[in-house]
Amino acid sequence: MKLTVVGCSGSFPSADSACSSYLVEADGFRLLLDMGNGALGELQRHVGLYDLDAIFLSHLHADHCIDMCAYFVARYYRHEGGRCAPIPVYGPEGTEQRLTTAYADTPSASSMSEVFDFHTVKPASFDIGPFSVRTEKVHHPVEAYGIRVEHGGRSLTYSGDTGVCGVLDELAADTDLFLCEAAFTHGKENIPDLHLNGREAGESARRANASRLVLTHIPPWTDPQVNLADARAVYDGPVELAASGRSYEI
Repeated sequence: MKLTVVGCSGSFPSADSACSSYLVEADGFRLLLDMGNGALGELQRHVGLYDLDAIFLSHLHADHCIDMCAYFVARYYRHEGGRCAPIPVYGPEGTEQRLTTAYADTPSASSMSEVFDFHTVKPASFDIGPFSVRTEKVHHPVEAYGIRVEHGGRSLTYSGDTGVCGVLDELAADTDLFLCEAAFTHGKENIPDLHLNGREAGESARRANASRLVLTHIPPWTDPQVNLADARAVYDGPVELAASGRSYEI
C-alpha cells in the first residue's frame, strides 16, 4: 500500500496544509480517507479529479468532510464526458443529509446521491476494492470512526478524531503504520472524549504494539514539536509528524 498525506492540519487549514485527507493506493485502486477544508485542491497534486475509486469519511465535522461539497460540484456539473457515475462514499449515518445541508442549494434533495453512492458506516469488517477494512466507533462528540485498512499482509490504522479509548488500541494492534491524531498538548488541554495529545497518541501506539507512529491533525495553534517529543517519551518505535505531500510505502 501507498499512503499519501493530502492534508493533516486540525480544525482549520494551516499555512502549510489543508485539513485531514489521506490517499491510500494499492493495485490501482484509490481510497481517500476524509476530505476536510482545502483538501480537494491539494488532492489534485496527487490524483486526477475523477480517478478516485472510493471515499471514507471518519465523521462529519467540517475539517474532515466539507470539501465533499466542492467535490459534488466537480462531479455533478461536469460537462465534458458527462456527469460522473456515483462513487462509493462510506460515512456515518446522516452523511448525505449533512452534505446536502452544508451545500444548501443542491438542485434537489437527492442530488448528492446522483454522484455519491452513500454507505452507512457502523462497527464492522468489510471490503473496499482490494482493501480489507475494519471500522470501530471511537470517542468524539459526534459519531466518529477509526479505520484499519489491510492489503497484502500489511496494515494501516487511522484514528480519525478521538479521545482515549481502548477500542482504538485494539484497532491498531500490531499495525504497520498508525496514523493517529494528536490535537491537544499534554498538560494544557484536558477534555475527555474529544482529542488525544502527543503523549496519549504515543501511549496508544505502545499499547497497540504499532510498528510506526505518524502524528496528524495538529491544529495551527499547537506546537507540533512538543507533541512529537511527548510521543517519543512514551513510545520506543519510530514516530514522526505528518506533512502535506509526504508519502509512505506500507
